[in-house]
Amino acid sequence: MSPPEKSPVYVLGVGMTQFIKPRGLRDYPELGYEAGIKAMLDAQINYDDVQTGIACFNYGDSTCGQRVFYQFGMTGIPIINTGNACATGSAGLYLARTMIQAGALDCVLVIGFEKMEPGAIKDKWPDRARATQLSRKMMEDTYGKAPGPPNAQYFGNAGREYMERYGAKPEDFAEIARIGHEHSQRNPYAQFRQAYSLQEILDSPMIYPPLTKLQCSPTSDGAAAAVLVSQRFLDTRAPHLRPQAVLMAGQALTTDSPALFSGSAIQLVGDAMTRRAVAAALREAQTSIEEVRVCELHDCFSANALVLLDGLGFSAPGRAHELIRRGGVTYGPASRVVVNPSGGLVSKGHPLGATGLAQCAELVWQLRGWAGERLLDGGVRVALQHNLGLGGAAVVTVYKRADGGEGRRVRDDEVARGSWLGYNAAVEARGFTEEEAARVRSRKARSEFALSDTQKKIEARL
Repeated sequence: MSPPEKSPVYVLGVGMTQFIKPRGLRDYPELGYEAGIKAMLDAQINYDDVQTGIACFNYGDSTCGQRVFYQFGMTGIPIINTGNACATGSAGLYLARTMIQAGALDCVLVIGFEKMEPGAIKDKWPDRARATQLSRKMMEDTYGKAPGPPNAQYFGNAGREYMERYGAKPEDFAEIARIGHEHSQRNPYAQFRQAYSLQEILDSPMIYPPLTKLQCSPTSDGAAAAVLVSQRFLDTRAPHLRPQAVLMAGQALTTDSPALFSGSAIQLVGDAMTRRAVAAALREAQTSIEEVRVCELHDCFSANALVLLDGLGFSAPGRAHELIRRGGVTYGPASRVVVNPSGGLVSKGHPLGATGLAQCAELVWQLRGWAGERLLDGGVRVALQHNLGLGGAAVVTVYKRADGGEGRRVRDDEVARGSWLGYNAAVEARGFTEEEAARVRSRKARSEFALSDTQKKIEARL
């Protein structure tokens, strides 16, 4: 029996908050509400169209998703709460896409949010086995115990192994961080928007060699969201939005193989599962890595970005540092692929549950041609997203425009004219009024008690 035909799945709308330092200034219901309202305004839908909600977060009670989604309406739809380490947001996208592909749903709202604590990530449940307990034991048995954040040690050790095997230098890791910080200047949602020289990055406080502070992603508060729809929904409910719809052409979620415990630091940060995920996603998308000109990859530490250039196939094996040295991962005549035009996790920020959805938003804006100064010259036809969680999960998604064309630049005033937001959200981080929010909140099951003072907080802040 042949497998049933799968429905194409499209990202119809995206929305984000600014990513900010975790100082307790905004709580997750407000963050998730803002991202969700923006995504629905972008998709030009009402919450009554949403058949399932997926909430993506790591830090919070098991039904925090309901606390966010009830603000849009209490329509009785399923709300699924997901957690998959740093790959949580992309795991939510994978779940939504899978349900739509199967024909079970036509419209799903995915929201990732996180309210974090300042400083390095800490174990939250010391009375039980850690999910990464065995991989940490493998790391310490192989590389020894060291003070400092364990995550920095995982990726720092991977960087050391890459240097020993292939001849990369500490300056190569610093250079890819320098590029990310430079890119972030043009992203209004980034937590940090300051450029640094290579020397400034090398001279910043050492966290775990070769990683200095400016090569490590910060903890962050923030949220991002996406509206995913079926071919049927796009054709019947939103045919006028086809130019902004982005096809999820291929996607794979993989977990670790026995290579995880082989004694290799590069394997401890998910090399094998990344390679399997990118191969499967490209195969489903019927394209090759050579066609990808823009990529949002999981640079939680600069060492990981370098290792991933190799693992994803952007460089020849063991030659990622050479690609970086010749300017191959940023804008310009030597560019092979623009990596993290958003600034990446190192400078944009890393609110764990929101990260995968923020990557999705950036690539959607690139393919639409809305990304302004961040847009690649010549337009974008194929974009790739990589999101990684230790423990482990790797999600790779390949995106294409629904019309099969390239994401050529669209002027901000043209975007504004056709948008319910009234401006180009790719280049401006604005809020929204109560009237604008009312346009997308449920008409049949709205609860002002569930909304509480969230809208007032947003308007007061802006």
